[in-house]
Amino acid sequence: MTAGDARGIPADALEVLRRRAVVAVEAGSSRAEVARAFGLSRKTVGEWVRAYRTAGDRAFRPKPRGRRPGEQLALSPAQQAWAVKAIIAGTPETYGLPHLLWNRQAVAELVNHRFRVLLSTTTVTHYLTRWSFLDDDAAARDRPAPARRVFPGGADPGLPGREVVWLAWTRPRTPPGAGRGQFSAGHNLMSGFRDYFGDVNVMSAVSRRGVLYFQAGLGPFDADRAREFLRRLSSQTGRRLDVVVDTWPVQGQDILRSASDGIPVRFGPPRG
Repeated sequence: MTAGDARGIPADALEVLRRRAVVAVEAGSSRAEVARAFGLSRKTVGEWVRAYRTAGDRAFRPKPRGRRPGEQLALSPAQQAWAVKAIIAGTPETYGLPHLLWNRQAVAELVNHRFRVLLSTTTVTHYLTRWSFLDDDAAARDRPAPARRVFPGGADPGLPGREVVWLAWTRPRTPPGAGRGQFSAGHNLMSGFRDYFGDVNVMSAVSRRGVLYFQAGLGPFDADRAREFLRRLSSQTGRRLDVVVDTWPVQGQDILRSASDGIPVRFGPPRG
């Protein structure tokens, strides 16, 4: 802090200093005299007096310091927009990454390769939630909600020798002017930004250990894309799958049946 600069003073002490300076001026001292007495600039004293005469006692309370919400993020809005577009445009293999589907590690590697920014798993989870690729409730519990749900009666839905994964098809952003319907209740992708990324659809799978795999693209999934997702999922996990459907549009159930390709697929219990 330089002479006459009050920005480095703690908030509580700054409030007291403001009060004392303004009281002195209101009692008849000149602004120059008050500035010399308290080690402030005349301009600062003048600003405090004007603020007091406009807002009263509220002017004594310092405003919160620091950057605006969103500015503390590791990635700028432009960098976030690039990452979202990249995820929508292709699988990790498109960018030379050794993953068949997107997961937290793949997203971290994508960002590091492009921007030389290292993101922790927690930070990646934050971004996936912010971009609506990951459900808010899932992120809040640090493991996806389906991994905690059980079938009626408490029976374990797992089939012997298979990896249980909970499958979902979601649409994070409803196109402008879209009516109410299966997907219309979702919140916007990249909430708080002006970017519109098109009719984004996301297919995701969550293991019982909370491991997330997903793929995004423009437009609804068809049987071929759903089948390819399940094939990639099976290869990436290295396990035989037991797929329990968590969220799926009613109009897409025929797609699900034709895409299973020998993998057990069944619907899970409704969300509580």
